[in-house]
Amino acid sequence: MAKGKFVAYYRVSTAKQGVSGLGLEAQRTAVEEYLNGGRWKLVGEFKEVESGKNNNRPALAKALAACRVHNATLIIAKLDRLARNVAFISNLMESDVEFIAVDFPQANRLTVHILAAVAEHEAAMISARTKAALAAAKARGVKLGGDRAGIIASQNPKGVKASAKVRREKAQNRAADLLPVIEDIRADGASSLREIAAALNERGIAAPQGGEWQATQVQRILRVADAI
Repeated sequence: MAKGKFVAYYRVSTAKQGVSGLGLEAQRTAVEEYLNGGRWKLVGEFKEVESGKNNNRPALAKALAACRVHNATLIIAKLDRLARNVAFISNLMESDVEFIAVDFPQANRLTVHILAAVAEHEAAMISARTKAALAAAKARGVKLGGDRAGIIASQNPKGVKASAKVRREKAQNRAADLLPVIEDIRADGASSLREIAAALNERGIAAPQGGEWQATQVQRILRVADAI
């Protein structure tokens, strides 16, 4: 039984199908039937009129952004309409967004297992490099227990820079996702940071570290967005 928030993504391959609704209505019906029953909310629907060979997917980018903003699951009607497209798979893998395919819901669990295996391998590699750096520092007579971060950075400066870059890009992507929502809130009349934070909370959008939004968090998001 479905529960939680969902964002629907539909794709039709020709402009004619997009105008007539052929294919689109079938996908929408499949999604509605899958979600029928349970405690769920469809927070957005996005339609792409593109050839399967076309890697430019603006509606998909908007759907993934909506999923991240609302902490929602992307739901698609048919996996075979998307899985053969390299752009879709790569965008999905990089988005940190959960997804469900109505015609093959097990694919969601399979994807999670694959991502988990990759994450586990990366964590093991990071742990191994950290232990090696500490062991090398100890062998040189460095007293451990103090600034381990500095020791690790001296052993693997490229890794530290790469980690900082990942964190910075993640913050920038989050700010880019939230900026249209904040602009929409401002258009509704909110002017202060506190009013924007209250509106984000009313919309059920989680703050960066969980919990409710505060004015300082909104200010931080706006600063990051301005620097992009």
